[in-house]
Amino acid sequence: MFDPSREQVRNFFFDAWRKYREGQPLEGLETVALEVMLLHSEYHHVLDDPDRFLGRDYTPEDGQANPFLHMSLHVAIEEQLAIDQPPGIRAEFDRILADRGDRHDALHVALECLGEVVWQAQRTRAAPDGAAYLECLRRAWARTAQRSSRASRCNGTTCSVLCCFE
Repeated sequence: MFDPSREQVRNFFFDAWRKYREGQPLEGLETVALEVMLLHSEYHHVLDDPDRFLGRDYTPEDGQANPFLHMSLHVAIEEQLAIDQPPGIRAEFDRILADRGDRHDALHVALECLGEVVWQAQRTRAAPDGAAYLECLRRAWARTAQRSSRASRCNGTTCSVLCCFE
């Protein structure tokens, strides 16, 4: 699936979810997609109702995230981490994970960066910039490390304004 249509992407998730619910074996990328779907219980009602959600449009004006885009970005990041592409993503992700302490939270940091890079590529009609992606992850790690440092200085007792408010 290098350039799937919106319908193909959605059917991929619907089919993998159906197989999971029916106890059928999953193949290849379906196993990664299932792990992502299981992390997002807020999307299970969507996955349970393909007739209703296959053709649904998600726009910023709706105030709802597109669950298929969100899960697709998760799957893309899992694949990137598995093959360390762009080179260095695994190390940057591991630094964020070490600071965040929660893999899903760290994935969402990477997801924000990937979304930004994809948006820029679409806007400029260019290929996604791997270097910009890694730089975004480095900036995200630096912000996380800075917050962790402030939190450890606060230690739950008396906080200075600099410590508690960003």
